[in-house]
Amino acid sequence: MLQCREEVLFLTKQLVNVESIVNTEGEKVMAEAVYTIVSSMPYFKGNPHLVRKQQTVDDERERYNVIALVKGTKSPSNKTVVLMGHMDTVGTDDFNHLKEKACDPLELMQALQEEKLPTSVESHLQSGEYLFGRGVLDMKSGVASHLYLLNYYSNHPEELSGNLVVVIECDEEDSSHGILSALKELQLLRDEHKLDYVAAINADFVSPRYEGDNNRYIYKGTVGKLLPSFYITGAETHVGSCFEGLDPNYIAASLTKQINYNTELCNEAFGETTVPPVSLKQTDLKPTYTVQTALSAYVYYNFFVHSWSPKDVLEKLRTQAEIAFDSALNEFKQNYLSYSKASNQPYVDVPWKPRVLLYDEMDRLLIDTHGDSYVTHMLAYKEELLLDQELDTRMFAAKVVEEAWKWMPDKSPAIILFYSSLYSPRIEVTGKNEKEVNLLHALDAAVEKYQPQYQHPIVTRNFFPYISDMSFVALSDDEEELKSVADNNPGWGTKHYVNYEDIRAINVPVINIGPYGFDAHKQYERMELSYSLEIVPNLTNEVIQRLLV
Repeated sequence: MLQCREEVLFLTKQLVNVESIVNTEGEKVMAEAVYTIVSSMPYFKGNPHLVRKQQTVDDERERYNVIALVKGTKSPSNKTVVLMGHMDTVGTDDFNHLKEKACDPLELMQALQEEKLPTSVESHLQSGEYLFGRGVLDMKSGVASHLYLLNYYSNHPEELSGNLVVVIECDEEDSSHGILSALKELQLLRDEHKLDYVAAINADFVSPRYEGDNNRYIYKGTVGKLLPSFYITGAETHVGSCFEGLDPNYIAASLTKQINYNTELCNEAFGETTVPPVSLKQTDLKPTYTVQTALSAYVYYNFFVHSWSPKDVLEKLRTQAEIAFDSALNEFKQNYLSYSKASNQPYVDVPWKPRVLLYDEMDRLLIDTHGDSYVTHMLAYKEELLLDQELDTRMFAAKVVEEAWKWMPDKSPAIILFYSSLYSPRIEVTGKNEKEVNLLHALDAAVEKYQPQYQHPIVTRNFFPYISDMSFVALSDDEEELKSVADNNPGWGTKHYVNYEDIRAINVPVINIGPYGFDAHKQYERMELSYSLEIVPNLTNEVIQRLLV
């Protein structure tokens, strides 16, 4: 068993001390710090060409990945295991008055001694078995574990058959520019050094699935994540004559009631079930206050998948949108009729009917109707939108749909369904090919070896339940399923683009062996020391050893 606790702890603290909030200059500072750590290892001083600081591509920000390769000498082989992890974190505003201490675990923990804390947090703080701070769990202790193994094998290449590539990437917490850029470097390394990527091991955090859950989870594959979005148009009216128009916020509310927490939209596969969708934004698009109802509204939802394709999700949500629209109109008619009776005013039949279109359907309709004039206008409009670098992909997409809607011949109320952000593909690792079989066998053997040395159960599951860069090293979707993502994202090819063929070119089975703790993305983020600093590196090492034989 590797005696790695103190060294991994030292590296963790070293990494946490560097604030590396996503989409800030801290990401560059963090990459430089990681590059310095790696390039100062004796192996890389002698082989500087085997460590690279790679700037991300097609990125509005300047930031970098660090990628390193160690070649084993025990029995030279082209078999290669990829270790991956992200160096960026979420922000620190949630730490409130302790924000300045968020990236200094020792100072933070000392300050927390003076705070009134939830019982479980207080217990962990006093136990001496947890480290607190932004990034300790998500996921700098996981990165530290990988750096430890990189350093170990750079000092002992004679113990390594085959090769080890370590990818420490930026921008995992937002748009995954880091891993998507790293794919190109992985292809270059593969071709240059004749590598055969046999598996990837991520080190993102794991947590209890429910209160009282003492299992430490290892995940085979990962959940997929989509951001289905809805542009909703109504019929504008003065609020004093509210039944003469249709408020799009009313339809949006019905849509959210229909979709939010709807367990019919949970995706079960291999006995595991995703959480239902939840709204992440709901707003109208009225720029200022007026006494007119809004012309349009915009809402989007988080949507996890295990086996459904992006195309499946669009069809399921089209049905849900039709139900929500029909429900809103029926309730509108009932309220209108009731008001008419109460006010002794005539009831006029409501002219609207439920209408739901995919963005691709609307776009093709407008091309057929207006031809090149529409196409040229929309290209110019997107180029103009790109000048506003503060506009994120989600609002960019909404504005494109809003502009396209102006060209619609029939402007009666409608819901336009589209994707407005990155699709993180689902990955299944089930033993469907030799590489998956070998990885699963290696993982089972590693757990069997180290379970007796740890008091809590180490349990494997099929899908990592959070968004992660694991999604971008393999594909379970075919080309037609991915085409529905491109065709129905209004920002595709301008504000947003993913070359899924880069993923297919790597296409390596991936598992997650990561640090254990609580409250990632929250003010009491903390990591359990024994499992994270001792068991995780040794489990990872055992898998590496069993794969590279």
